[in-house]
Amino acid sequence: MSKIWLSSPHMGGTEQKYVQEAFDTNWVAPLGPNVNGFEQDLASYVEEDSKVACLASGTSALHLALILAGVKLNDTVICQSMTFSASANPITYQGAEPIFVDSEKETWNLCPNHLEKAIKAGIANNKKPKAIIIVHLYGMPAKMDEIVAIANKYEIALIEDAAEALGSTYKGQKCGTFCDYGVLSFNGNKIITTSGGGALVCKTEETKQKTIFLATQARDNAPHYQHSEIGYNYRMSNIVAGIGRGQMEVLDKHIGLRRANNQFYKELFKDVDGIEVFVEPTKDYFSNHWLSCITVDEKKTGFSRENIRLKLLEDNIETRPLWKPMHLQPVFKDCAYFGDSVAEDLFKNGLCLPSGSNLTDEDRDRIKTSFLKMITK
Repeated sequence: MSKIWLSSPHMGGTEQKYVQEAFDTNWVAPLGPNVNGFEQDLASYVEEDSKVACLASGTSALHLALILAGVKLNDTVICQSMTFSASANPITYQGAEPIFVDSEKETWNLCPNHLEKAIKAGIANNKKPKAIIIVHLYGMPAKMDEIVAIANKYEIALIEDAAEALGSTYKGQKCGTFCDYGVLSFNGNKIITTSGGGALVCKTEETKQKTIFLATQARDNAPHYQHSEIGYNYRMSNIVAGIGRGQMEVLDKHIGLRRANNQFYKELFKDVDGIEVFVEPTKDYFSNHWLSCITVDEKKTGFSRENIRLKLLEDNIETRPLWKPMHLQPVFKDCAYFGDSVAEDLFKNGLCLPSGSNLTDEDRDRIKTSFLKMITK
C-alpha cells in the first residue's frame, strides 16, 4: 500500500507558471517580481494593514523578530514550552536564555496565568523578560486577548509564531497580526508550501524595510560594500516566491479541505469513549486545522496513543506524537519552567493524524479501517 503521510505538499497547478516566468526573465535571485508579489498577496490576505517581508524560513523570521525586539546576550525570553524546537532555538542564537511556560487545556497554547507568574518572577530577580513568544499550535489560535493584555501591562515585546496558523482567526482577526511581529512558515508540511521559506509580518513599512536590510547582509547605502551592522543571508529567492504565489491561489481551498479532515475524525471517534478530537473551544476561534489531533485516555479506551500509532504504521499510515515540550528536551534541561503538567500530559496522550489537504476518500477509508480493526480485535 502507498504511504499516507501526515501532511505532504499539495500543489494547486499554477505554481509552475510563476516559476517559469522567473526563469524566462532571468530573475533567479533573492529579489524580483515574485518576491514582491508574494509579499503583497500575503499582506492582503492577513489584512490589518500588515507589511510582509518574505524570508528563507520561519526560523529566520523568528530570529530577525528577536533582533528587532532588541533581544541580546544574557537577556531572557519567555517561550511556550509545547512547540517545535524552531520556536525556541533562535533565542539561543542571540545568546539569550529561554524561559518556558506551560499550556492551558482549551487551546493547548501559552497559559496566561503561568505567563504572568514567569514575568513577575523575572522582575523580582531584576531581570524582566525582553520578549514573549506565543505559538498557535496545530493552527489553533491562542487566548490572544489575555496574552496581549499581559504583554502590554508589562511592556514586553510579543512575537507571534503563526507558522502553523496561516488562515486561522481569533474573533475574526487573522493569526500573525496581533503582536509586534508575526512569523509565518512555508515549509514542506505547512498548509501552503514553497518547499522552504517563511515571512515576517510587520506593523510598519519601516520595520519591514529594516527586516529586509538585515536579511540581505545589512549592506549600507553606499557604492561599495560597507556594513555597520551584522547581517544575515535570510531573503527568499524569486524562484521559491513563485511557488508561493501559486499556492496563495488555493490557500482557502486547502483550509477548507483540512477542516473537512477534522470533521472526518470527529465523526470517526464520536462513539469512542476516551478519545477527544482537538477542536475550537468557542466560536471566537477558527482553526485552519493544519493538523488534526486527538488525546487518548487509556483508562477509558483500554489502548494508548502509542497503540494507535503503531497499528496505523503497520498499514503504512503516518501519525506522530504531539510536540515534546521544550522544558523536557535535553538541550534545554537547565532552563526555567513555569507551569503544571498540561503540556507533559498532552505529549504523553496526544497524537497527530494524517491531515493533508490532498487526502483522498480512499485514504480516509484506509485510516478508518485500520483504526476499527484495532478496536474490534
